Amino acid sequence: MHTLVQEYQKKYTKDKFPQLRPGMTVKVTHKFLEGTKERSQVFQGVIIKMHAKTSLNATFTVRKVVDGIGVEKIYPIHSPRIEIEVLRASKVRRSKLYYLRDRAGKSARLREKDMEFKDILVEKPAYNEDLVVEAPVEEEVVATTEAPAAEAATTENA
Repeated sequence: MHTLVQEYQKKYTKDKFPQLRPGMTVKVTHKFLEGTKERSQVFQGVIIKMHAKTSLNATFTVRKVVDGIGVEKIYPIHSPRIEIEVLRASKVRRSKLYYLRDRAGKSARLREKDMEFKDILVEKPAYNEDLVVEAPVEEEVVATTEAPAAEAATTENA
């Protein structure tokens, strides 16, 4: 990738954002500008899809059911107008949870996973040219052969 593209992406990526995965229940706060006032709208639901996790255009799809009708919204992760709060994580075995669209009620529930996830944030790696980390040097263990030679000398004298 060109260095100009990398510099542009570094400039606009968020420093800290939660480590999102399908099956997590999240609360997404979207801030709007209406004239001179700022309004925020909260959307809470289950992440059913992640797209392009590592790039600047990374998005995630959140689904919730309102009055029996499924509503899905797609949010960009690195948008400055979006705040993401992880409420709980569920145990899922797929990367895309499209099967939740066909289910309702108890069959649409996901099992909760036991893990510490609220404090886990993905931090943008800080690149410092002055800091050079060198691998630790392993010392070689030199086997001494003097002891067997000494034993051999004592056996020859006997």
